[in-house]
Amino acid sequence: MSLVGDWQRIEGELPDGWGDARLALTAEDEAQVGRAAALLGPLNPGRRGRELRFFVGRRGVGSGPDQLRRLLRRLDEEGIRGSLELLASDEPVAAPAVTRPSLAASWDELLAALPDDWSDLYGELELTSTDHLERAALLLAPLNPARFGGTVGFRFRVARRRGYGASPGMARRCFERLDEERIPGRLQVLRALSDTRPVATQGPVWRVGGRSV
Repeated sequence: MSLVGDWQRIEGELPDGWGDARLALTAEDEAQVGRAAALLGPLNPGRRGRELRFFVGRRGVGSGPDQLRRLLRRLDEEGIRGSLELLASDEPVAAPAVTRPSLAASWDELLAALPDDWSDLYGELELTSTDHLERAALLLAPLNPARFGGTVGFRFRVARRRGYGASPGMARRCFERLDEERIPGRLQVLRALSDTRPVATQGPVWRVGGRSV
């Protein structure tokens, strides 16, 4: 099926009155991901390997269903093959019931998987709905959360002992606050360093998407 066909199927399955949809496009050929991202540029997609994530607002200006259909048609015309998947929308989407760990528990698991001498990390919290963005930003303020790419969520830095970033304990407390208000999401560590020892600096600098973070 074409990518336009995938979107037509997804759009037809969305509930009446849907407001926005979070989507993932997975390219069959990794060599084509860059071109696909360029063609989807107006949607500001975020990239993870062969996957591009973005969201579309039903009443958005320049990022609505018609705009997405036109962009996907260009991908089809250029022979970029892949699949389009609905990740979430602001209305319930039928899905099997699952038990999700709390964000605080997820944070504990992520830290436990890091090397014993880890010192700095760059993490991401992806939310399930744009409805939670403003409140989550407030509750995460001590982490200095930043939006990045097309992800519905925030990225942040944590420093274990010194340097730029919140402490692991402060990060956990922020995630506990989200749990207390039942704001769901998914945590992941994007990058981590071990045993850094900054001298006359605030710590390591990562370059992501052409900018320092």
